[in-house]
This record gives sequence, structure tokens and C-alpha cells, in this order.
Amino acid sequence: MDDLLNFTGKVALVTGGSRGLGREMALALAARGADVVITSRKADACESVAAEIEALGRQAMAYGCHVGHWGEIDAMVEAAYERFGKVDILINNAGMSPLYESLSSISEELFDKVVGVNLKGPFRLMATVGERMAAGEGGSIVNISSIASLQPSPNSEPYGAAKSGLNALTRSFAFAFGPKVRVNGIAAGPFLTDISKAWDMVSFEKQAKSRHALQRGGEPEEIVGAALYLAGPGGSFTTGTVIRVDGGTP
Repeated sequence: MDDLLNFTGKVALVTGGSRGLGREMALALAARGADVVITSRKADACESVAAEIEALGRQAMAYGCHVGHWGEIDAMVEAAYERFGKVDILINNAGMSPLYESLSSISEELFDKVVGVNLKGPFRLMATVGERMAAGEGGSIVNISSIASLQPSPNSEPYGAAKSGLNALTRSFAFAFGPKVRVNGIAAGPFLTDISKAWDMVSFEKQAKSRHALQRGGEPEEIVGAALYLAGPGGSFTTGTVIRVDGGTP
């Protein structure tokens, strides 16, 4: 195996790992030697991915956790360290961007949920796991952000604001826990995951062909290359940055 893609002996924790981008990253890490903690709100869905990882010959731990709730995060982190003794790679992938009729119709509860999952939760995970990484042998943190954090994005204002905050935390934590811990982000473009089922695909495809360099949405597995680079030895001199993986979105 190429040393730049070798994760043998590493332990990865992937939030939102039961489907979409999270599942693809978890399986890719396992296929290259990592043991993986899979967490999302639905424990049974995590168990399914854990079974796929174990079929690859790696160890897996499934854990139901709402990353917007710090108490659940702390319990999950303790369980991960009790099982594996360490976490070398943290991927903050869990996110939510609910639809709404108008800006004024967004309730305080909905706003808080969006911020909780996309910003508050990753902060707590980076703080608790990153601190242990820095005190130990080091590690890598990868935050899955969005192009909505970089440019005006109608119909996702709270989400874009939360992801902008995540970008800021990415750079801050790179300095807080460097040099032993690298912290980076991926500004993901329009990927064709379960979320895309709510899109007007006719309108999206028309827009993609006229505005996007690759003229299409991304397939979930197309996040893997950037994630492996940032998580592993190939990205050893990359930290405090956010890489766009968006198909050439303007």
C-alpha cells in the first residue's frame, strides 16, 4: 500500500457516518487499514456501516449520538477512547440544512438546531478530541464545510453562517493544537446524497450545465480523495485551510 494512503493502526471517528459522504469516508479509511467509530443520530444505521467495515477486516464501533448535544458528545468520546484507547483522525461530517418557506418563518428552535449540529457540536468534538490528540501522539481533524460558507447561498442562510463559523474554527484550532494536530476543512459543493432528493433536479441540472465547470453534481465517493489527503500523511504540511471540492462551482 502507498505510504501516503496507509492508515494501518489508526483510529478514525466519523460523525454523520451512517450515510452519504460520511459513509464513503469511513469505508475508504477502513479499506486502507483504519479502525472506525461510526456515529450519527440513528444507532441502527451506524450498525449497518459498522458491519461493512468489519467485512473489510477492520474493527468498527457504532454509536448513536446527536452532535448538537454536548452531553451525548462527551459520552461518545469516552466510549471511543475506552474501546480503542485513542482517536487519530476526527472527521466532523454531520450537518443539517433544513428547508424553510421564508427567512421570517425560521423559528428560534430551528435556527438553534442548525447552529448546534453544524457549529456547536464540531467545536466540542474538536476541543475534547483535539486536546487528547495534542497531549498524545498527535492527529488530524477534517471538518466538512460547504461552499455556502464562502458565497451567498439563498435558502440556506443559517446553514451558511454556521459553516462560515466552522471555517473560522478550523483555522483557530489549527493554531491552538499545532504542531501535533493538523486541522483542515473541505468546502463541499453540491453532492448527490440523500439531501439532494429534496432538490428540484431539473432546475439543478440546468444550472450545473450552465454555471459549473464539471456541469454536474458530485457523487458521494468523490469526497474521498480530499478527505484521505487531509486526514493522512499525504497532507503532512497542510493545516488551517479549507479546500473546495465543488466541481468548479462559481
